[in-house]
Amino acid sequence: MISTFKEIFKKRKLLFELAKADVKKQFAGSYFGMAWTFIQPLMTILIYILIFGVGFRSTIPIEGISYTQYLISGIVPWFFFSDGLNSGTRCLQDYSYLVKKVVFGVEGLPVVKLVSSGIVHIMFLIIMTITFILQGKMPNIYWLQIIYYSGATFMFTLGLLYFTSAINVFFKDMAQIVGIVLQFGMWMVPIMWLPENFAGSSFYPILLMVMKFNPFNYIVLGYRDSLLFDNWFWERPLNTLYFWAVTLVIFYMGNKMFKKMRPHFADVL
Repeated sequence: MISTFKEIFKKRKLLFELAKADVKKQFAGSYFGMAWTFIQPLMTILIYILIFGVGFRSTIPIEGISYTQYLISGIVPWFFFSDGLNSGTRCLQDYSYLVKKVVFGVEGLPVVKLVSSGIVHIMFLIIMTITFILQGKMPNIYWLQIIYYSGATFMFTLGLLYFTSAINVFFKDMAQIVGIVLQFGMWMVPIMWLPENFAGSSFYPILLMVMKFNPFNYIVLGYRDSLLFDNWFWERPLNTLYFWAVTLVIFYMGNKMFKKMRPHFADVL
């Protein structure tokens, strides 16, 4: 793991340049260019607001917080995670010409896709900030924790990417499986809904258990703690320890599998 971090840090400038080129490449020849990155997610947010906020009249039982703020603060980190995992799973195929170069450290390729998604994530954070200000929610010192939670999302996703990207070289269906899991997984985190809404149902204890052991729930709670509830991350010590323990285990196992399969990447690609 330490050698991987050293390799990434050593080639950080190259990886960042590749990430910028990756963003441009996605929209080469498109009339609206990078705007397409935001149009689909923004339409998704609008649909959820119309369905849950207007259609089902979903409300937040906390004074001063609107459903729109609750939704956006949870869905923006999910977009970062899902986009990074979706695109990063195919990174070795997308950069097969680099994989075949002996001198290039392929451990950095998942980072390229994540940094590319991170650039888009920053733009979404700006849009989110403008939306909050228009609704009367002004930034404060707690918002600085978004840097920490974005970094936590980055590390968690990178660990998963070392596993999924390596498997995808030999098992091309991995990318489709990841897409399906993400579609299902989005509903396993309280992004559009409140856990309290199911308090009277028989499966409420199971729901709480799933949320408790879902590492990404920590990210969603963290964004809302920072943006809506003015809580510091150390106020959830057990959640923090659990998240980083799971993240380090995933990173270690994913990195180990990636390095074990790395000698065969060039032959298969």
